[in-house]
Amino acid sequence: MLTIDIEKFRATQLRKEPYEYLIVPGFIRDRAIGTINEDYPKISEPGSFPLSGLHTGPAFRTFVEEMSSKELRSAFSEKFRLDLEGRPLTVTVRGMSQSKDGQIHTDSKSKIITILIYMNTEWSTAGGRLRILRASSSIDDYAAEVPPTAGTLLAFRRSVKSWHGHKPFEGERKVIQFNWVTNRGVLRREVIRHRISAFVKSFKSPRAPAVEENR
Repeated sequence: MLTIDIEKFRATQLRKEPYEYLIVPGFIRDRAIGTINEDYPKISEPGSFPLSGLHTGPAFRTFVEEMSSKELRSAFSEKFRLDLEGRPLTVTVRGMSQSKDGQIHTDSKSKIITILIYMNTEWSTAGGRLRILRASSSIDDYAAEVPPTAGTLLAFRRSVKSWHGHKPFEGERKVIQFNWVTNRGVLRREVIRHRISAFVKSFKSPRAPAVEENR
């Protein structure tokens, strides 16, 4: 593994309250952060964009290949005690955050595991720090808070109580999201949705369609 530290992931304890999650600072190796950021797709609008519609450089592609590897899938299966064999993996990318992002939610039922990789070289503001919440009632009732600093991984198992969100932030907030999903039908529905969105937005901008996700 050239870009990710899978052993650091394996050594990190899985937290089980208020739901299953783990946080791994330094998951991306220090020497790889700069080159991945150089090859990060240029995104000037809020929203999550499917990787297939973005231009990326070789270091970014190498990183995605490692995240899509059987070795990493096996490590996640072992950590979360789940059989992920044959489960499709989706990839979306964010570059900008708007004030309405970060609203409290659990993720859709079609998602099994959510992985968020943050790529901001520094973070000094209170907003934009994702919180692992104990309930849906308050953004301030949290078990953990994750600043979106470069190389940090946050992963959690989706459930009816996997509440998370963050306080408002406007500006550059770089997040790469991976999701193992329930079946390929989910992928087909996403492709159809993206095509419809792309058709509508093509009259306004040639950019790939954004998917609204609160990260």
